[in-house]
Amino acid sequence: MPEIKRALLIVNLHKINAPILAEEITGELRRRNMEVASLVYEGASEANQQVQGDICFSLGGDGTVLYAARTMAPQGIPILPINLGSLGFIAAVHPDEWAQVFDRWIRSDAPISRRFMLEITVERRGRIVASSACLNDAVISASGIAKLIRLQVASEDRIRIGHFRSDGLIVATPTGSTAYSVAAGGPILDPEIEAVIINPICPFTLSNRPMVVPAHETITVEVEEEQRSGVLLTVDGQITEPLEPKDRIFIRKAPYQALLIASDREVFYKVLRSKLNWSGGPDA
Repeated sequence: MPEIKRALLIVNLHKINAPILAEEITGELRRRNMEVASLVYEGASEANQQVQGDICFSLGGDGTVLYAARTMAPQGIPILPINLGSLGFIAAVHPDEWAQVFDRWIRSDAPISRRFMLEITVERRGRIVASSACLNDAVISASGIAKLIRLQVASEDRIRIGHFRSDGLIVATPTGSTAYSVAAGGPILDPEIEAVIINPICPFTLSNRPMVVPAHETITVEVEEEQRSGVLLTVDGQITEPLEPKDRIFIRKAPYQALLIASDREVFYKVLRSKLNWSGGPDA
């Protein structure tokens, strides 16, 4: 049974009912003699690594959980993802159920989904100029009107995967397989396996197809020197970093996982059936 002394709340201010629910959760936890601290999320911000707590409540949608994962996963803090948006693949707990799920977790009776994450670093002229982590994906794309960009992609030990002329490249986790990648024709992966999707966006050559590679391999993407457009790195759809010709982006397995309470494989497949109408009728 986990000992809870301090809880963290990440409150998405874009959700009208988030402050009200935050007040409710704060009041209940303080009645249980727990310390409560709040972090504000407003849609696009880097993770705050200076956090301490025993559990995190994410109040928003899937985007809020992505921010929470980048903030909490390096500290090993589990996340209770409360859904205040539309039906999401990650935020699975209904606002009316948070107390029941929390009590189940205290009794060690709530499932914990351990989600593989990626670390991304950008190297420019031999120096690291940017780094981040992601739960969903890293996307390299054009930042200007001319969309076609040129990228060289290699895996571990400099095994050359290929040269891509495309609108961009998505490198996605299994959790991110149901986000931008699936819209770009990529495969759907079980959220708890460890693998990486490499998915070109609208490739110039139709034979360039999505690939799935082992999670333990480091993927290297090099921006070729000749570009008609600027190039941009976007992490989890929330963090952006302009890239320059000859920049190298290293994408590797993070040494930590996102710990999601009551957002397990069963919930994932239930949402999948609902969103894609795989059940052939009302979802049971």
